[in-house]
Amino acid sequence: MKNLYKILKRLADFLACLIGLIIISPLLLTLIVILVILNNGKPFFYQPRAGLKGKPFTIIKLKTMTDKTDANGELLPVAERITKIGSFCRKYSLDELPQLINVIKGDMSLIGPRPLLIKYLELYNEEQIKRQDVLPGITGWAQVNGRNAISWEQKFDFDVYYVKHQSLLLDLKILFKTVEKVIGSKDINNSEEVDMPAFTGSKKEPSRA
Repeated sequence: MKNLYKILKRLADFLACLIGLIIISPLLLTLIVILVILNNGKPFFYQPRAGLKGKPFTIIKLKTMTDKTDANGELLPVAERITKIGSFCRKYSLDELPQLINVIKGDMSLIGPRPLLIKYLELYNEEQIKRQDVLPGITGWAQVNGRNAISWEQKFDFDVYYVKHQSLLLDLKILFKTVEKVIGSKDINNSEEVDMPAFTGSKKEPSRA
């Protein structure tokens, strides 16, 4: 039954993202052109992330910030680098759209724990590392339950809960909650690498949910 679920989920991911890319292509191309102009020819943000079983892959997002630096060559604060169009993209999660390509390639799924920095792999406890047992997702159980309004430990608890309770019903619930939050521009638009302090390890006992 689990194998059937995985096969159907992969098929649904591929078809949904392929059709989705075709439908949103006018919007995506418009955003890319605008960002090419505003970001000196760099419309995309690329970063290595930890995928299934910790295998590295390169995530693709729309670039919402410039690379402006101070006199010492250090990047300016986030608030000074986010462009107006970048802020708009993040408000409605439009910067996540290129990740549909990651899903088509098989690096990600539509639904699963968010892919985080590779350096975090060595910081997870034995329960938290189970979040790597499934493909990372564009949205997930933690994203529809607070995202950056909750602690890293709470997010990982939600991620592991998803890994242990995967089902078509749970996936549909996450999907509908994601649409609701995107339309309301709540929680879902925040960025782990910008809006949260870096994860430095967990001090509490792992959850056994």
